[in-house]
Amino acid sequence: MVDLARIAAETVAYYRALDEAATLRHHFRHADEEGGLWYVETARDRGELIAIKQAELTSAGQLHRYSWEHLEDEHGGLTDQAIDPEEDPLETIPAEEFQRVWTR
Repeated sequence: MVDLARIAAETVAYYRALDEAATLRHHFRHADEEGGLWYVETARDRGELIAIKQAELTSAGQLHRYSWEHLEDEHGGLTDQAIDPEEDPLETIPAEEFQRVWTR
């Protein structure tokens, strides 16, 4: 039998550990087809860039934030896929731009 509570706790612990240990972070932005903007803060884990914080600013001005503290809700969730800047349509942005949106 699958222990969903244990899996959820392990997932939170993984993202929290990455966030708290990250000394080098990379920040990206992506515009979606509906006019929304996605902001992602990543850290390296085993050679891959893993999203540790993600914010969606919808075209209507709503802000949805995801991290180890809030992995998902009815609007979406923190991506569980590694970020590949060479493959994904992302624009590198300064940390200050990410923080401005994240703390909004």
